[in-house]
Amino acid sequence: MVADEVERTKPKRVVFDSLSEMRLLAQDPLRYRRQLLLLKQFFSGLETTVILIDDLTGTRAERDSHLHSLCHGVITLERLTLDFGAARRRLQIQKLRGVDFVAGYHDFVIRTGGLDVFPRLIAADHHAPFVGEPVGSEVEELDALLSGGPARGTSTLITGPSGSGKTSLALQYIAAACRRGEKCAIYEFDERIGTLLARAKAFGIDLQRYMDDGCIMLRQVDAAEIAPGQFAAMVKEQVEEFGARFILIDSLNGYVAAMPQEQQLILQLHELLSYLNQAGVVTFLVNPQQGFFGNMHAHGLDISYVADVVVLIRFFEAEGRIRKAISIVKNRSGSHEDAIREFRIDQQGVRVGEPLSAFKC
Repeated sequence: MVADEVERTKPKRVVFDSLSEMRLLAQDPLRYRRQLLLLKQFFSGLETTVILIDDLTGTRAERDSHLHSLCHGVITLERLTLDFGAARRRLQIQKLRGVDFVAGYHDFVIRTGGLDVFPRLIAADHHAPFVGEPVGSEVEELDALLSGGPARGTSTLITGPSGSGKTSLALQYIAAACRRGEKCAIYEFDERIGTLLARAKAFGIDLQRYMDDGCIMLRQVDAAEIAPGQFAAMVKEQVEEFGARFILIDSLNGYVAAMPQEQQLILQLHELLSYLNQAGVVTFLVNPQQGFFGNMHAHGLDISYVADVVVLIRFFEAEGRIRKAISIVKNRSGSHEDAIREFRIDQQGVRVGEPLSAFKC
């Protein structure tokens, strides 16, 4: 029946769905293998692509060894059910004769109208030439801390306790970039977009205006509904199609929460940052600390080493007030001040004071 229909219609694609039904019809494993071999010989002389679908029934020996040797390519699909949130789907190309392919797992989603596949990001394949000059924040004292600002093609980790002004500091750089005519992308994991817009406007940054002008792409990310490959593809699209030169991920706690069962999360984050660095993008990572002084860990992951610049904001008590201090822990791209300066955010915007040399422990 199959041979007669193929000779009559001469199709370019033939799909057998699924091989488990053919196993039942054959009843005997030897007969099943012979039938598959006959089908391969029949289609080898035609200009037809044949797709065989196997639902992984039967023993592993029946599924893999003989069938894999007959086929030119083998693609395996998996569905992973997490403890919370939507199920994750991924695929792996196990073999593809005569064709180069990207090994490893690739996330994909099924949507209305088809599916989207997010190839595993390989930073080395996306190098672009750029000038690594420092980018300023338009706050003279803040730029002095980093000898002009973070350089292009670097990632900056802003860490500190909750409420210390980490996001506001990153938004100061984003606003300065927009005033220079550069495009930016903000991925908000933790805070509601409306709250972020209102908070930024309170200290003089009108994010809504920049969004209306097409300078800023602001996206709320649902941590329970996104896979790491999907997020990397989202960022890559903004860099290559939107032309984003500044990326803000707020925060790393939300990013980690989006991938609770990813064993190689630190490697995925490192690969994403390497891609952004090679594309000449300035990346800001916000990392909330636990406690009054905290540490640089996000859910047990030591992410300080993956960043080129580490900015530390902390609280201190003086003259009957809780005040904030800012300092630069490291700067791979150049020199930086070792001074600790006072940090303030109010209606006048982000302000950085003189070094705190008059205080004693």
